[in-house]
Amino acid sequence: MVPLSLCLGFAVVAAPDGEKPADASKAADAPKAEPAVEKSPKPQVREASILIAGKKIPYRVSTAKIQIEHDDGKPRASIFHVSYERSDVPDPAGRPVMFAFNGGPGSSAVWLHLGVLGPKRVELPGDGTQAPRPPARVIDNPLSILDVCDLVFVDPVSTGYSRAEKDSKPEEFHGLNEDVESVGDFIRRWITEHERWSSPKYLLGESYGGIRAAGLASHLQSRFGMSLNGVILLSTLLDFSTLQTSGGNDLGYLVYLPSFTGVAHFHRKISGERDALVRECADFAFGEYASALLKGNALDDPSRVALAAKLARFTGIDPAVWLAHDLRLDSAFFRAELLRKEGKVIGRFDARVAWDAADQAAQSPDCDPSYELAYGAFATALLDYLGRDLGYKEDRPYEVLTGKVNPWRWNANNEIVNVSGRLANALRDNPHLRVLVMAGYTDLATPPEGVAYSLRHMLDLPAGARNKVQTTRFDGGHMFYLNPPDLAKARADLVKFIAAGND
Repeated sequence: MVPLSLCLGFAVVAAPDGEKPADASKAADAPKAEPAVEKSPKPQVREASILIAGKKIPYRVSTAKIQIEHDDGKPRASIFHVSYERSDVPDPAGRPVMFAFNGGPGSSAVWLHLGVLGPKRVELPGDGTQAPRPPARVIDNPLSILDVCDLVFVDPVSTGYSRAEKDSKPEEFHGLNEDVESVGDFIRRWITEHERWSSPKYLLGESYGGIRAAGLASHLQSRFGMSLNGVILLSTLLDFSTLQTSGGNDLGYLVYLPSFTGVAHFHRKISGERDALVRECADFAFGEYASALLKGNALDDPSRVALAAKLARFTGIDPAVWLAHDLRLDSAFFRAELLRKEGKVIGRFDARVAWDAADQAAQSPDCDPSYELAYGAFATALLDYLGRDLGYKEDRPYEVLTGKVNPWRWNANNEIVNVSGRLANALRDNPHLRVLVMAGYTDLATPPEGVAYSLRHMLDLPAGARNKVQTTRFDGGHMFYLNPPDLAKARADLVKFIAAGND
């Protein structure tokens, strides 16, 4: 398949310098210098507290690496992680623990760590649509879920400070199945070392992390007998065909259309009650619109004109533009077109963000302003927090978002990646597993209707298991938690989801 990255772009990272040739002037029998073995810093442990819901929550934060191994005991990779454990619990063995990771592929867990879940968060101005004045810093996060659940933020191999060991090649971990296997081994090791096999266990994956979480839900059960209590899919997808359009495949146009409605409503290009409009648009998209697109060039002109008028009502894009594009607009063009008259482009990760366009005639934006405002802030704040607050430093760069994982092996045998079946198997085999889908109205990277479509097409999933899946929506985009009201709602939804698992 043609890989589709969920990230706007990867950080450009210089390749390491090559080995220098030996000094020919040295004697042939001179002893050869042993290659330097890079040593990781010692694990760091700090005690701290945070005020959550009016209560002082003491906790222990550990910054360390866990080494996963081959069957013969030789080291494969060292996986960097930051763990938060509430320290006033008499018996932590029964306390819920959540493993959280972002996506990419190629992303560290910084976004979930300092954006929504952890006891610290990056300070951003306003509603999360403006860039902070550098340097960004972390502040207390009283909306963390640490009061009800311990947290482990995982950086997959080649991201963050996680690296393959010297006898392993990094590319051995850069693939759909390889990634699930290595992160699964890390989770097993962490659970074992911290004596938490009897704890309720949760996974939370954002973006491509949702693909990973779906794979892990099945893998952990089948490989280690580790049954999960919950999986949270945050701003993600399960089937890449819901995003990729091509000749004869119009599914992506249907999936994106309700998100266009949510975005147009935010920018006041259409009027009405947003939620009702989005629901109406979804019904239209998978009904009349889908039927029309299936006809291809056999659709008659009067029907095309009528359909263009309806599309304009849902999106604020002129009917003539819809007709000129055969009633099909991709998200890149929509981002350039919606505010073209105002000379602005809107974000991909969060379409609430609008910046001045560099080229007002461009058919697609040359940047994603919603990514640009967050990347530097999160990178700076994390490195300051790790070094100054947690006492953990390395000489190598922390890979916030890296292209070193490319080319990624999709393990799809010339098919489009779809992990819906893996999640369905996990739900079938574990009747107590529950799934929470969290999605933003202005997310143009992973539109909410993508996962909704995938869930509807788990045709062999028993009705009882279908009732284990719930969905919640937010005002913001891909990282909706950057919007303060959404951050508060996210905490409330997560606390409720975890509490329900204890009933």
